[in-house]
Amino acid sequence: MMATGRFPSSCRDLPLLVLAALALLAAPASAVVVTNEFAVPTVDGAPNGITTGPDGNLWFTEYNGNRIGRITPSGVVTEFTVPTAYGAPSSITTGPDGNLWFTESTGNRIGRITTAGAVTEFAAGGGPSGIVAGPDGNLWFTEVSGNRIGRITTAGAVTEFTLPTADSYPHQITSGPDGNLWFTEYGGNRIGRITTAGVITEFTVPTARAALTGITSGPDGNLWFTEYLGNRIGRITPSGVVTEFAIPTEESAPFGITTGPDGALWFTESNGNRIGRITTSGVVTEFGIPTAASCPHRITTGPDGALWFTENGVHKIGRLVASPAPVEVVSIGVD
Repeated sequence: MMATGRFPSSCRDLPLLVLAALALLAAPASAVVVTNEFAVPTVDGAPNGITTGPDGNLWFTEYNGNRIGRITPSGVVTEFTVPTAYGAPSSITTGPDGNLWFTESTGNRIGRITTAGAVTEFAAGGGPSGIVAGPDGNLWFTEVSGNRIGRITTAGAVTEFTLPTADSYPHQITSGPDGNLWFTEYGGNRIGRITTAGVITEFTVPTARAALTGITSGPDGNLWFTEYLGNRIGRITPSGVVTEFAIPTEESAPFGITTGPDGALWFTESNGNRIGRITTSGVVTEFGIPTAASCPHRITTGPDGALWFTENGVHKIGRLVASPAPVEVVSIGVD
């Protein structure tokens, strides 16, 4: 398979036969408990991005449902409609102003939602995808079709920076330990770095056509990213040295990644129907998700110390708890 401009924001973009087959291989694992899966009220909502909010709750996007969701650590879900029809909200992050900020991939807007649920939208071209709070007090986002990195102030003023590589399709973005912003290039097969002044540097990933998706700042002072088609987890130093680690499950399609409370990196396997864990030395462990074909997308550490993730294929929010002793996977369905 080759990386193209159409990166998977919904499980409809995944090869369904492969997804179903691999879902059957997901097995209970030790050392992690899946304590809850919570259904999203909107039918076919396709939850995508997720982050911890300043109010002690988790906030997530519904790509198909055109809503922003809020879920308490106990599992109570509230939804807020996005004003622009078919906006396709994708990623979400907590801003420096105490609000949540999100991208609208087809609406070409950046949204802001207060913890009380009031939504404001700002025009932004180029199919915005990833978004993160920068070290400069602004929000930074990727423009997939625009081939740009965008910056938006908390007042809504947008500035754009064009990438050197054509058709790079920048996907996700994170704030790095060096005071810069780092992002993945799904089509360009590169990791990009942009300073707060807008200076861009790109680093090529060894595996060809790897289709880079998620990226996060690791506990070791490096950046960690997922290779959706390369089936690897990558690590890049602030100076640009890349190391790759293979995932045991074939064609697992790793997507989102975050730093966990245990000092390891945790990632989703969209095709493999697993949550993966990788230590900073590169040791990978995988844990099956009880619901088949759940298509986990994004993942974050919650205010309760658990790992929370979106299940794009079955419209649920999942919660994992790391356990110090070997245990079996336990699922408590909540509809």
